[in-house]
Order: sequence, then C-alpha cells, then structure tokens
Amino acid sequence: MVDDLSFSIAPGECLGVIGPNGAGKTTTIRICLGLTAPDGGSIEAMGGLSMPRDARAIKAQLGVVSQFDTLDPDFSCAENLMVYARYFGMSRRQIAPRIPQLLEFAALSHKADAKPGELSGGMRRRLSLARSLVNDPKLLMLDEPTTGLDPQARHLMWERLQLLLQQGKSILLTTHFMDEAERLCSRLIVIDHGRKIAEGRPRDLIAEHLEPDVVEVYGNGALGLAQSPLKDFAARVEVSGETVFFYTQDARGLLNALDSHKGLRTFHRPANLEDLFLKLTGRQIREDG
Repeated sequence: MVDDLSFSIAPGECLGVIGPNGAGKTTTIRICLGLTAPDGGSIEAMGGLSMPRDARAIKAQLGVVSQFDTLDPDFSCAENLMVYARYFGMSRRQIAPRIPQLLEFAALSHKADAKPGELSGGMRRRLSLARSLVNDPKLLMLDEPTTGLDPQARHLMWERLQLLLQQGKSILLTTHFMDEAERLCSRLIVIDHGRKIAEGRPRDLIAEHLEPDVVEVYGNGALGLAQSPLKDFAARVEVSGETVFFYTQDARGLLNALDSHKGLRTFHRPANLEDLFLKLTGRQIREDG
C-alpha cells in the first residue's frame, strides 16, 4: 500500500527509495510503470505526459530492472537484447549496432553467445541492466538491483550506474543496502507503511535526525550499560541484540569512561544511513507485505 506519496526526479539525478520490507517500495515502482492502478493522484513524466493516458509514450522512454531475473534462458546474451528491443518496435537494423556497445558497457562482450544459465549472478544482473538500455531510456527504474550479489559484483554494478548518471540519465532506485543508497543517490525518500517520512540529501538527513558520533559497545556486561550513568554521555541510547548504541555529539568523554570497563569491546564511528534508517523505521524486522 502507498499512501499520499509524492516525489519528482530531475534529469541526471538518482532518487533512492528506502524503507523496511513491506513499506511500499516495489508497489511504488509498479504504480509508476502503470502495472498497479493508484486509487488517486497522478503520475506525470517526460515533459507533460501522464499515466495512464500516455502510458505507451512514457514506457518507450523507460528502462526497468526488476528484483527478479526475467532474462530468457533459451536465448544468448546478444539474442536477449535483440528480442527485447523488438518490444519497442525497433528493427534488427536499428538494434544490431547497439548490441556490441551494450555488451561492452556491461563487461560482457566475451559472453555474447552465452546463455544466461552460463553466467554468474553478477553477470546476469549486468545483462539485465544492458537490456534495460536498448531503447536509450531517459529514466531507469531499478528495484533492488544488487540483491544477492557478492561485494565485487555489487561494486561493478555501481560503477555502471554511475556512468549512466554521468550521461544524464535519471534513476529511481529502491534498495535495502544503505551503502548503495549513500554511494549512488543524490536524494533519498524514506517510506514506512506506504507513507513518506523523510526526504533529502543523504548527508543532510543524517545531520538533521542524528547525533554525529556513534559508539557501539558489546561484550560481557554491555547490556547493563544502557541504564548505567554512562547513558548521560549520550543524547540517545539504543539496544539491538547484544550491542548497545550510544549516539552523542562528542564521543571523547564516553570513550574515556569506557576505558575502565574491562571485557568490553567498542567501535567508534560517524553516524550513517543505517542509523538513520533504524531511527526512523525501528529496529524490528518486518515480513514482506
């Protein structure tokens, strides 16, 4: 469910949508694609076109990478691109010169004749990204594009997305990786239960909602510190599992006090998007809805 959610995306901007499982991220993508009809409101894109009235014209300028693998297993990498291009009414003559370029962009030139089943997970995701570009879209909609990838494959995917942003393409990205959101997104919206609860640039949101220093404490006796006099060193204290999180304007006093507590381990770091996400949406994991 999505409730009173509004946003805009500028050319060359990556707008990230983050939220817990079941918050409405995928539903938002489906509404923007015209796959789910909203109960009210409007969707405008590409200089005055509106959904569903101009659905065909809008979709002709969109590229989509879903969180599920929709590649055709019976076709080679090059054939997957060729067949997908035909859905946009492109002739073989139009798409043939682009296929080598798209495969090179995806670092898959050496796999042109391979079928998706012969590729690694990261290669399949890059092929899906290349396929989304066959029609040279102005806007890309990416729904959890790096889920299930190892760190190396994720970084390679990020490099490709950053190249697309440099080319002036716009990206609407849903993700549950906070490092991905911070790396790629110039602006974020945080949604929960289908409603927008925060919007802004990543660093601005962190500064607005969080103290700058975070000290994580774990080990024997750590949980008891949450209600000890040490809490006075922090603006806010949270407990998650066996770890106590102290959020403070300046961690030096707290770290000095913790030196006398033997058997504890500490980790001092700046506040990040994960802290923001957990503060705004809660630490409890929810099931997909």
